[in-house]
Amino acid sequence: MAGELLFPICFLAVGPRSLVWLYNLSMQVLSSVVIVGKPNVGKSTLFNRITGRRRAIVGNEPGMTRDRIYGWVEWLGKEFEVVDTGGMLVGDSAEIPVRIIVQAQVAIDRAQQVVMVVDGRSAITASDQELARLLRRTGKPLLLAVNKMDTPKHLPPAAEFYALGVPRLFPISAENGMGLDDLLDEITAALPTTTSEAAEKRDEINVAIIGKPNVGKSTLLNRLSRSDRSIVSETPGTTRDAVDTLVEQGGTSYRLVDTAGIRRKGKTKLLAEKLSVVMARRHLRMCNVALFLLDGTEDIAALDATIAGYAHQDGKSIIILVNKWDQVQERGVAQKKLLQEAGQKFKFLEYVPRLFISAKTGLGVGKIFPEVRRVDEARRLRITTAELNRFLRKIDLDRATSPYRLRPKIYYMTQSTVSPPTFVLFTDKKRRLHFSFERFLINQLRKQYGFKGTPILIKQRYHRA
Repeated sequence: MAGELLFPICFLAVGPRSLVWLYNLSMQVLSSVVIVGKPNVGKSTLFNRITGRRRAIVGNEPGMTRDRIYGWVEWLGKEFEVVDTGGMLVGDSAEIPVRIIVQAQVAIDRAQQVVMVVDGRSAITASDQELARLLRRTGKPLLLAVNKMDTPKHLPPAAEFYALGVPRLFPISAENGMGLDDLLDEITAALPTTTSEAAEKRDEINVAIIGKPNVGKSTLLNRLSRSDRSIVSETPGTTRDAVDTLVEQGGTSYRLVDTAGIRRKGKTKLLAEKLSVVMARRHLRMCNVALFLLDGTEDIAALDATIAGYAHQDGKSIIILVNKWDQVQERGVAQKKLLQEAGQKFKFLEYVPRLFISAKTGLGVGKIFPEVRRVDEARRLRITTAELNRFLRKIDLDRATSPYRLRPKIYYMTQSTVSPPTFVLFTDKKRRLHFSFERFLINQLRKQYGFKGTPILIKQRYHRA
């Protein structure tokens, strides 16, 4: 089957000094097409255009993308995986450019085809020539996309790029879509038509890894996926795009998304940083479960509470992970202190499980997937109306702390949706439920049915007796 990979082992020598990298992947993927090129030539714009989603960050600053970003494309009944990579600066020995090349070469090694993107409005550079030479040496089928050919008058200069030695050349405009049909026809020419069975969407639990910068989100993604999937550096803010990976564990598929560190608005200056925060919030809204990382070597900051509040407000199930626990001395005392501090600053997350881990050493990481599965099951739990009404008759509503005159008479209760669990009370009052009565009801639901790690929403409807 095209694109089927079972534990491939790749040893890569990259960059000005010999960097050996081990990549281990255990999953079946579609035919893979990787997009490569120098910084700021339009790779992410092309990726977003052909996937039909704003998945990668786009801006005028070079080096916006650093990690590998994955998407899936269907073109005329044929499907393939497309991979966006960071801008490759061959010969640059700085830490981030070298790691970008490592990440890109992992994608190239897996790919069935490579699309090199160049800026058609610029002259051919030595960097273009060196990158084209390296890509030809891989032996992978290579296509050259001459980008920024926005109008027909730009097309003649595109022919100059045949000098790079890539005969399959396509003038395109990723911005307005011109020429993309020819490029996609060429990419999919040898691919089989996707069967309806293969096209069925896999049942996945979407998990976002969130937290402030430099708490170990990328290290955790790499540990959970058992690969160097995301660039890890001591420099805060290394991750900009949301990096996702599909992991199979115990018969369950987990879509893990490593988001950029969320900062306060006033602390973000570069366009890439501002956009990365926006995209992190967007991917948080798309997930089912949020793994919220805290730095176990630091006190809980106001920013931590803000980030946790985002997840809570978006109705996401949450697991708090206290990371870097291997660096903590006198863990018993530290754990008691941190739990007390978390209880004060995260009062709205009393229902959330907490795990103490080290993403770097693997301490406690084995508990994460089972906990995610339990939390996701609680998130999808549905209770029948008959059972809920038996529940209402059983609990003592007089124990609710709200003023008696504000307590509604409840005629019946039903669950309207799951993920998150949402309940509707039909009462004799039009005004909103008193917060203490709502909290009492939610606590009783948790006591009776669990709902571990997931928020519960209560809505009220006026019912005429």
